[in-house]
Amino acid sequence: METVRAAERALMARLPEGGALMQRAAAGLAAACAELLGRVYGSRVVLLVGSGDNGGDALYAGARLARRGAGVTAVLLTPERAHAGGLGALRRAGGSVAASEAAGELIGRADLVVDGIVGIGGKGGLRPEAEALADAARRSRAAVVAVDLPSGIEADTGEVRGAAVRADLTVTFGTYKPGLLIDPAREYAGVVRLVDIGLELPAEGELQALQHADVARLLPMPAGESDKYRRGVVGIAAGSARYPGAAVLAVSGALRGGAGAVRYVGPAGEAVIARFPETLVSDRGPRKAGRVQAWVVGPGAGDDVATVAEVLEADVPVLLDADGLRLAERDAVRGRTAPTLMTPHAGEAAALLGVRREEVEGARLAAVRELAAVYRATVLLKGSTTLVADAGGGAVRVNATGTSWLATAGSGDVLSGLAGSLLASGLPAVDAGSAAAYLHGLAGRFAAEGAPVGAHDVAARIPQAWRDVRAL
Repeated sequence: METVRAAERALMARLPEGGALMQRAAAGLAAACAELLGRVYGSRVVLLVGSGDNGGDALYAGARLARRGAGVTAVLLTPERAHAGGLGALRRAGGSVAASEAAGELIGRADLVVDGIVGIGGKGGLRPEAEALADAARRSRAAVVAVDLPSGIEADTGEVRGAAVRADLTVTFGTYKPGLLIDPAREYAGVVRLVDIGLELPAEGELQALQHADVARLLPMPAGESDKYRRGVVGIAAGSARYPGAAVLAVSGALRGGAGAVRYVGPAGEAVIARFPETLVSDRGPRKAGRVQAWVVGPGAGDDVATVAEVLEADVPVLLDADGLRLAERDAVRGRTAPTLMTPHAGEAAALLGVRREEVEGARLAAVRELAAVYRATVLLKGSTTLVADAGGGAVRVNATGTSWLATAGSGDVLSGLAGSLLASGLPAVDAGSAAAYLHGLAGRFAAEGAPVGAHDVAARIPQAWRDVRAL
């Protein structure tokens, strides 16, 4: 968050004195609160105010709401350190201040609670007094709005190391903080609304979230002289006698991922051909399957160590998923000269790192970076927010286009095929993983529309997601 703080200092140096930057933030915060309330006049608003600038933002926003007829009460956690200017503005507007002992009753009767307890500098969860207020807000009927980020979460990493506020809406200023995009903290943020306060930030941050236009620029488009081989051929080494469906689903994603052809190698050839007759099927192993521009290996592969090892020896990009992650030798992955894209979920990542799954789930950003460094590979860590870390370091990409309905058997197989196809079309591993996660998430939303879906439904909606992205 030092980048954000530096940008704020630079902006404040250019602005007139008198808290102009805080006033910008407070105006955006008050507007968001008013929109959430619907009717401001007569509503009851409680401000939970800490000692930092977040508390000042809350007080100034409360003053704006009070001038519009809301009954606004500030609960000061550290009265002697409350923002003097904001407190004066609230009192002049008709707002009041209450002792923390009365907070529970006030919150119980409130229509809106504004969390201005701790800002981006907070570490290690809430202190006991603040935890009691957060718990009262959670149990109340009031909508909870967090100022910049929910108090108690780690702004830099998305970790939650103790008690934290659960917000319905987070109004953040200048830029999205990592903690608003990465689980588990993302679950605490609710809907996130960005308010532009004029910060000038570097183009390359520690975290990137691609948008439609970014993905549209990455997606391969065939030219007039293209043929199926020039567009790229992706090889799929997946499936087994026990799990033939994994092969079918991986091929279904690959066929919709932009490559010109899909070669399948493995024991599920009959099942693949029956569903997708355009697939080029071979039972002679990866080396004799024919030329490919990228391989996907592992979905449903069982204990086929030989096939995984053979694919890793190929001098083309390789995507490792599922059983491929379990069977691959670390040194074989680290020693590759062609790009490698690994696509673990939290449990697989934990096994690769030799830690408990809970450690990965609680520190996803650290885990994906460590995996990429240890294996010298690009890593796509699957989850409700997917993270993609490049082997060479740099910004981590976060994707949140998905839906919880994507947590279904075979969904990851579709993603692997899709990302492998994008690798075969020529995209670098980090771009292939990022674009695939984005499209896969959109396809999941389109397929679900609020109802359960199967992995095959998600694959069928990839063309719709592709068209949606390209429509801009």
